[in-house]
Parts: sequence; C-alpha cells; structure tokens
Amino acid sequence: MNRREEEKPAMPSPSSHYGFSITQNALSLFFLFYLLTVPPPSTALNFTALLSTVPDLSQFTALLASATPLLADLSDRSSLSILAVPNAYLAADDHLARHHLSPAALADVLRYHVLLQFLSWSDLRALPPAGKLVTTLLQTTGRATDNFGSVNLTRDPQSGLVSIRSPAPYSPSNVTVLSLVKTLPYNVTIFAVNSLLIPYGLDLMASETRPNIVLNITKALIDGHNFNVAASMLAASGVVQEFEADEGGAGITLFVPVDDAFADLPPSVALQSLPADKKGVVLKFHVLHSYYPLGSLESVVNPFQPTLATEAMGAGSFTLNISRVNGSVAINTGIVQASVTQTVFDQNPVAIFGVSKVLLPREIFGRNPIVTAKPLEGAPPPDDDALSPENSPGFGGQPSHLSSPPGFREDVRSHGGGGGSLSFVVFLCCIGLYLVV
Repeated sequence: MNRREEEKPAMPSPSSHYGFSITQNALSLFFLFYLLTVPPPSTALNFTALLSTVPDLSQFTALLASATPLLADLSDRSSLSILAVPNAYLAADDHLARHHLSPAALADVLRYHVLLQFLSWSDLRALPPAGKLVTTLLQTTGRATDNFGSVNLTRDPQSGLVSIRSPAPYSPSNVTVLSLVKTLPYNVTIFAVNSLLIPYGLDLMASETRPNIVLNITKALIDGHNFNVAASMLAASGVVQEFEADEGGAGITLFVPVDDAFADLPPSVALQSLPADKKGVVLKFHVLHSYYPLGSLESVVNPFQPTLATEAMGAGSFTLNISRVNGSVAINTGIVQASVTQTVFDQNPVAIFGVSKVLLPREIFGRNPIVTAKPLEGAPPPDDDALSPENSPGFGGQPSHLSSPPGFREDVRSHGGGGGSLSFVVFLCCIGLYLVV
C-alpha cells in the first residue's frame, strides 16, 4: 500500500464537524422511540365476519346480520361474550315462529345473547355455587324491567353443565352452554348454547323507535340492588340533577361504590361529616364527563382522566388514574385503589359501573394511602405524594402538580389528537439527526 495513502488523515464525520458525535445505536433508539409514540390503530370487530367462519352458526349469523341496530351497538364494543345457537338447535326452536318477532324485537332478543363481560372457559368452570349475574346488551337499552336484562350463570357441580337463565324467579327460558366456539383473549368469546334465550317480561312487540328519555340515575342504582348508600347520598346532595343534565353531548361515566365499600371505610374517613360542598366534590370525583363503555376503559390511552370535580375545582386536580390490571379495570385515586366489579347501566350516552371502594380524592383526604383491603396483584401502588387537606385545590390552596389531559370530553376511543402531533415532532427530529449523521 502507498505510504501516502496510509498517512492520509481520516475524513471527519459531519457530526464531528458540528461538535458532537452520535452513534448508530443512539439513532436506532430515537427511531424506536418514534415507533413507540405512534398510537396503535383503533379497529372495530366485525362480529358477523367472525361468526361466519363457523359454518354451524350460519343461521344465527344471518339473524345477527339482519339486525342492523344491533350491529351498530356492537361496532364500538369489546370485552364481550356472545351466546350463539348452532343451526340444528335454531331450526328446532319455535320462539321465532311463535312470537312473530318484529325486527326491533328480534334485535332485543339478540341483544340478550351479548354479555357485557369477557368470560373464558375457565371462568365458567370457576362459577361460584350461587351463580354469577352478568349484564347483557339488552339491559343498556332501558327496555328491560328491573335487572331482567341480565342473565344468571350457574354451574352444576355434579355434571359440570353451565346453565344461563333470567334472574326472574319463574322465568321459563333457560339455555345450556354446549361448547366454546372461539375466543379472542380479553376481547370476545363465543359460546354455543342449545336454544334462544328469551328475556323475561319483555314486550317483544315493543317499538325500538320510542323517544329517548333522560336516565333516572337514582332509580337505576336502586334497581341494581347493591348501591343503596350511593343512591341516598346522590339524592340528598342534589348533584344527581347535575349529572342527569350532563347526559347530553359527550355523556357521562359514573363509578358507583357498592354498599360494602361504605361499610369498609376506616373511622378516620368521616365522609358523612364533610361540609356539603366537599361532599358534592367527592361525589363529582366519581364521574367522568364523557361516555366510556367498558371496552374503552380497558384500552384507555391517557390513564389520568379528569372528573366533574376537575371541572369544578381546577385543571390538573381531582383526576383518576385508570388502568387495566389482571384483566380488570383498576381506578387509582392516589390513596385508594378500586376495581370495576360490574356494569350497572351502559347505553350511550350514560355508563354506570359498580366499583369495589369509595374513590377518595387525595386533595381532600390527605397524604397517606388508605388500605381497607388487599390491593390487586400487579397493580401500581397508590401514590404517597398526595396533597394534604389544607392544600386542597379550590379549598384555599394551589392546584396539584398533575396536568389535565387536553379535552375533558375527548372520547378515549380516539387515538388521534396530541399523540399524533408528538409523533410528528419526534419524526422530524429523527430525520434531522439522520441527515446530520
């Protein structure tokens, strides 16, 4: 080799010329960060396409496809269990011919076959002796009497057979689960059953076009049979009228503690002794000013969600941290962590969910976590750095350090917004770094 070529100085890299050096690994990390900031696309399940892959369910799939309003209800939902009737059993079922169902009534019968909870085969095998009450899509319409839009699942310990029937004491309609047909984990399960399930007391000829009315939240909670304390507090405080007035537009989502949650409060939490204004704030802390079905809560993009109390007390305060833990929706206030235990009511624009604990805002109840039960395994611990009552936002102190997510009424199912802008900025940075290197 020529000696001059050996002694030829190396050409400085563009990055060295500008006074800094960027390794290939660093650039790769920037591109990886960009990919991580791109929100995943939101896709709705096509339930008829999913069922059409099972030839033995072709007649049930045709019924589902003919119920256009039902398909619209299903388009934005997940975490469901569907009870489908195989062709041979459907052909032997005389309910359709005997009742001469109108299209609207048929849609309601099929809604009764859509359970608003993801149930695996192991969940059915683990049913308690008393059974399990699960809300169906029919309950969300407001056309079912009492809680007869729900179904009771029981398992015979001797035979292992799982039966599903109305919670009404003398309902003649019941079905047996035949098999697991298909499952998409934590999204949808399809079970084959041996008959159509007819809702008890439903006027099968009723028109679906009846005008929408404002939901009576207090009555809905009383009908739920496990929310009497919350119903009394809401009625006495007067804030329930505000909630019902907010049902229009973006809607509302309520997290309502079960009766046992109030009984489990430690003596240091004198909830009933709070002044009326603070008690009203605590109740508003249980409400999001947007309609979020269960599937949206399970896939929430921004875990810190503003509440009605946020709107009353100031941006960044009184937010809820919503996440998914071990297949359930967990709600963390900073000092209390609760889980969603059931769906009480779910029809756009109102969703009501039962929760295992009273959601105590740290802005009112202080710094120290309040532990009344074993926390969910794998759940993030409550935040120790809570505000003391004397520093509560709106009560003579400064707002908390949390920043409010943009758009109080932004639907959690939308994956656009600020995430896209951040991704674009990061992308431009990566391109610039690549050109420099």
